[in-house]
Amino acid sequence: MILGIGLDVVHVHRLERWRDTPGLLERFFHPEELKAAMSRGSTAMLSLAARFAAKEAFGKAIGTGLSGITLKNILVLNNHNGKPCMELFGNALEALHAAGGDIIHLSLTHERDNALAMVVIEGEAHDE
Repeated sequence: MILGIGLDVVHVHRLERWRDTPGLLERFFHPEELKAAMSRGSTAMLSLAARFAAKEAFGKAIGTGLSGITLKNILVLNNHNGKPCMELFGNALEALHAAGGDIIHLSLTHERDNALAMVVIEGEAHDE
């Protein structure tokens, strides 16, 4: 059953400003995300903007936002076919389970100045 859907857009210039602040990218992104994005050369900031949008969309999909979640605990990479996927750790994984979720579907896109992400959470609904 679908438990939640989240959608977010991030303007790439936001990430370009973060790049100039020492330690800021490392605060929000898992080291593997940074490594993968920086290997993309001129599109690195587009890649990071899409990944940040995915983190925001995850918070919307679980229905609680990102309060109490360490953003580095949300890892957004591409599988061997290029499909984006999300792996969770620590308090991000706990938030998913608390929402009853166990499957995450993720779509990313970007063009010029904007990056968008959509997250769909599947799982078993909890009785309230």
